[in-house]
Amino acid sequence: MEKVKEILNRYGNSKDNLIQVMLELQNMSGTNSLPHEWVVFVAEALDMPVSRVYSVITFYSMFGTEPRGRYLVEVCKSGPCHVSGAKNVLQLLEEKLGLKPGETTEDEVFTLIQSSCFGACDIAPAIKIGEKVYGNLTSEKLSEIVDSYREGQHNG
Repeated sequence: MEKVKEILNRYGNSKDNLIQVMLELQNMSGTNSLPHEWVVFVAEALDMPVSRVYSVITFYSMFGTEPRGRYLVEVCKSGPCHVSGAKNVLQLLEEKLGLKPGETTEDEVFTLIQSSCFGACDIAPAIKIGEKVYGNLTSEKLSEIVDSYREGQHNG
């Protein structure tokens, strides 16, 4: 729990920083998720009900409570992405990765999820892998992006 304490201290044990704290914890978890004991520890440290912390982390698709792949592949499902072909992007990713949304590859490299808008409407349809956003997607471009992550050309 020392790492959890360090992160909380860095953010001043403030409720206002809950999302930043949880993101940092999830990133260092090694499973791209938030273990229950960490959620309870954070809730107690911030003097919040555990249910309040869970309401935040279950509201945002970027958070997970179960182990997920090294890379979260988020497909934007907002209006602009939807009308620009997000459904096709999702279908191509399902085929390329052999997954449905919410599933993780057997090698634990990718987890496919659908996400609300992440501010890339000008390059719709868009996906986000980790913190990197990709847009104006074609099937070829999508395949190249996934292959580059599979081949280890990215840190994360």
